[in-house]
Amino acid sequence: MVILEEAAKILAYGEICDHCLGRFFGKRSFGLTNEERGRALRIALFMEEHRPISLPGPCWICGDLFSRVEEWADRVIEATKGIEFQRFVIGTRVPPLIAESEEIVWSDLSLAHAEPLKSEMNREVGKAVARKSGKTPDPKQPEVVVILNLAEEITEVQINPLFFYGRYRKLERGIPQTHWHCRACQGKGCEKCDFTGKQYQDSVEELIGRPLIRLFSAENAVLHGSGREDIDALMVGTGRPFVMEVVAPKVRLLDLGQIERTVNQDAEGRVSVTLERWSTREEVEIIKSTKGYKKYRILVEIDGPYSTDELQSAIRALKGAKVNQRTPIRVAHRRADRVRERRVLDISIAGEENAMVILEVTGEAGLYIKELISGDQGRTEPSLSGLLGRSARVYSLDVVQVQGHNEGE
Repeated sequence: MVILEEAAKILAYGEICDHCLGRFFGKRSFGLTNEERGRALRIALFMEEHRPISLPGPCWICGDLFSRVEEWADRVIEATKGIEFQRFVIGTRVPPLIAESEEIVWSDLSLAHAEPLKSEMNREVGKAVARKSGKTPDPKQPEVVVILNLAEEITEVQINPLFFYGRYRKLERGIPQTHWHCRACQGKGCEKCDFTGKQYQDSVEELIGRPLIRLFSAENAVLHGSGREDIDALMVGTGRPFVMEVVAPKVRLLDLGQIERTVNQDAEGRVSVTLERWSTREEVEIIKSTKGYKKYRILVEIDGPYSTDELQSAIRALKGAKVNQRTPIRVAHRRADRVRERRVLDISIAGEENAMVILEVTGEAGLYIKELISGDQGRTEPSLSGLLGRSARVYSLDVVQVQGHNEGE
């Protein structure tokens, strides 16, 4: 009887459709639509009052919105034409007047089991779209989100990004990992950057991303790397782990092998990739926070004569050493000035080239390799230069191994 009393009070506000009447009790019972709940309550109430049932007039809350579910479903299907997807979700932007109207009733009658209009609209239009298109409603992992803007009578389509995991090798020096805006104009375009807005004409991100944008008919492609190498360093060996985010792709049904071949062909030997699997946004956070070791192969130039014993002694002192590094002079303009402690996991002599020594160094993430050699005017202790008592510097640097987050080493 309490439910019928509440229903009678709701009907006293004005004409209301079965959807809205039933939605005020939407969290009661299972296996019924809100329209069925409202219809049942209306019949029971009219029977209780022993008067003939009459159809409601225009609904004062929703304006008979639910009579247009099929129309909105057709709009969704039309708006998503040309987009490859299987899983979708519907969202609804409810006009303030409708939201306020139903909230007035909730508040006045202290209704505890009501469902918001937007939830029912999302569900009903979603069911209609699924029936008409064969697509699957999936609120947890949708590939496409369609917002019903009721006030403006339009649909807004949001295409969720794609992610895949792989490793890249950078085979040419002078290429940054990601796009850099021109320092002079901050990307606006000026004479210094030949009006491109870029500090460097290419980056690893762009060399991989350009073919992806074309393949996926996407808006953009963003590289999320596990750390980064200096612009003048090569990334060789097993390559650097990365997750690529393909933004708003209209095409989704591509084979990773095909993608890998196209990227490697377009990059023309400057960058190469090995793609391992499809990925997720969650893995982006994991890969960016992973603090794995890195192995380097460096060509070191040392001033003045030195003996093999002196060099071997310095190498032994650095192997396994904890190194205190104040923020290097070369990056002090963009990083906080503080002292970091990092460990040299391994260091060895790998040979000689052009009167310079080749060293292989494995260090914790964040170890500044150039400064480990030069000492950076005393800002890094110990250093090869300090231990030898003479100036030493990195002539060239290659990254040969980066630990992936799933390697567990």
